[in-house]
Amino acid sequence: MARFVDVHPEDPQPRRLAQIVQALQEDALIAYPTDSGYALGCRVGNRDGRDRILRIRGLDERHHFTLVCRDFSQLGQLVQVENHAFRAIRSATPGPYTFILKATPEVPRRLLHPKKRTVGVRIPDHPFVTALLDELGEPMLTSTLILPGEDEPRTVGWEVKEDLDHAVDLVVDAGEVSAAPTTVVDLSEGTAEVLRVGAGDPGPFLED
Repeated sequence: MARFVDVHPEDPQPRRLAQIVQALQEDALIAYPTDSGYALGCRVGNRDGRDRILRIRGLDERHHFTLVCRDFSQLGQLVQVENHAFRAIRSATPGPYTFILKATPEVPRRLLHPKKRTVGVRIPDHPFVTALLDELGEPMLTSTLILPGEDEPRTVGWEVKEDLDHAVDLVVDAGEVSAAPTTVVDLSEGTAEVLRVGAGDPGPFLED
């Protein structure tokens, strides 16, 4: 059964943050709230966690994984950020966007798109995620918690616990969150291509 950890939505309790970080460091797979619905997350080096995410979501090896980052400097260590991408990402983060970019050698090959060698990156605008990444001290592998047959991410912690009790190791509850997933923008080819319209305004990228 998954552990259920209730945290304050604006000022997460340090002791509970430490418990969640310890679980991640022990290769747990967690379900956690973000500014665009619930997501599944684990340490980047957690091989089993990656495979469990694919199974839970019913995805294949071509799925674009996302690395959730604390800030822009951490993001810049993971992907190649050209001038056009730099401006676009800076203007839209933190916020409900995922950007697809060419990965640097810092990213394990198993996390990359098999043909494009790209990966998703994002900087959420959510107090719990910011505090968690600060405490963890490294980016986290993540994927929006949209289950097979569903169109929107989960938004309520206890419902996630009920449905994924034996599929994840820990569920974080910080209050109900937005039901809209991130807006996904591919910046890997020099121009912006909106792959999914979600919570983030796609307007600036549609005009690119």
